Amino acid sequence: MKDKITAVIERIKPMLAADGGSVELVGVDEKTGIVTVRLTGACGCCPHSTMTLKNVVERMLKEEVAEVKEVVVG
Repeated sequence: MKDKITAVIERIKPMLAADGGSVELVGVDEKTGIVTVRLTGACGCCPHSTMTLKNVVERMLKEEVAEVKEVVVG
């Protein structure tokens, strides 16, 4: 599961980099399906970071990795 998540995050990074940000995988709880990430760069302090987290990162991970239930910042 972690390898699948890492692959999706690597595809998300260029989109965020276009706005000066990035995302890093912090951890994966395979029992609960919760993925913890860190938004960095411009995304780390952007007032729209919650929207980026839910509408981009979480949506893409849920679409491509069925085991993912939620993505949180940690």
